[in-house]
Amino acid sequence: MSVRKITLFLLLIGLPVSGLVAHKIDTWKGANSIEDAVYVRSPNAIRAMALGQSGLAASIYWTRTVQYFGSQHHKGALRFDLLYPMLTLTTELDPHLSVAYQFGAVYLSQKPPEGAGLPDVAAQFVERGIKENPNVWQLYYHLGYIHFLERKDCASAGNAFERGSKIPGAHPWMKVMAAAMAQKCGDIDTARYFWTNVYQSTEDKSIKENAMLRLLALRIDQEVTTLEGFVLAYKQLQNHTPQSWKQMVDAGVIKGIPQDPTGIPYQLKMDGNIEVYQYERFPFIQKGLPPGEKSSEFVTAEAAKLKDTIKMKPEDNPTTKK
Repeated sequence: MSVRKITLFLLLIGLPVSGLVAHKIDTWKGANSIEDAVYVRSPNAIRAMALGQSGLAASIYWTRTVQYFGSQHHKGALRFDLLYPMLTLTTELDPHLSVAYQFGAVYLSQKPPEGAGLPDVAAQFVERGIKENPNVWQLYYHLGYIHFLERKDCASAGNAFERGSKIPGAHPWMKVMAAAMAQKCGDIDTARYFWTNVYQSTEDKSIKENAMLRLLALRIDQEVTTLEGFVLAYKQLQNHTPQSWKQMVDAGVIKGIPQDPTGIPYQLKMDGNIEVYQYERFPFIQKGLPPGEKSSEFVTAEAAKLKDTIKMKPEDNPTTKK
């Protein structure tokens, strides 16, 4: 269930009771900010205040969890200290709120400032979710996500995908991912396939945008790798390093000036290295960076708008039918 649906449920059906519950929680110790929402650490105490309505209390805490993360993320915070406690309390109140485990899988595991940078904690959290919801195949998928992308543990990722593939109704690509982990983990095509299915399997807007930016980064990594091969071919052919794309076009090595997904030409440096113009626009890229620079993990407002301006290729667009 999406956050929007949960919120609508609270407004239309549970408003009178939820207001009473929230008031009790907030006045018990004088809460005055979202950070105060976890001062009640005991789910039993919250159940008592909620008159036994654990599901409703969980929805309130789930909404506060999303608000907390969103507000911290908007401020560019590098720490999300309350994210795990709030997710834990939410799922202790309602162990079957699978959306909380899926949200936690992504944002507990990703590096700051996009997440809390706690992949091991995230994996344990999702395993608890699987224990409580053994037939929700999406949880095995998110567990594989953590192991594959954040923990770099292909064996554990393959195990998670394999376990999930046996759940009735599981998407067929779970078996494909299990096989890919064993055969070519770390391969760009494998990562593209993975992020395409992240995009297609969630209704959460922030996760979709994250997946789209990951796909763009993979496209750039692959294009820069290909261009590096063309530069090497030119060196072998001409016995010197190309000083411009035009030289490579004139030599017949490439057909035109290569451009990044926004239509801006890649930069060919004097030493033959290839760089992405204003690389900060593309979080998560690994190639095309200036010497000594590391991949940006921060999704700026400009980067978030890339999905509306890029020149898409069919293989980059998760909505393209194969």
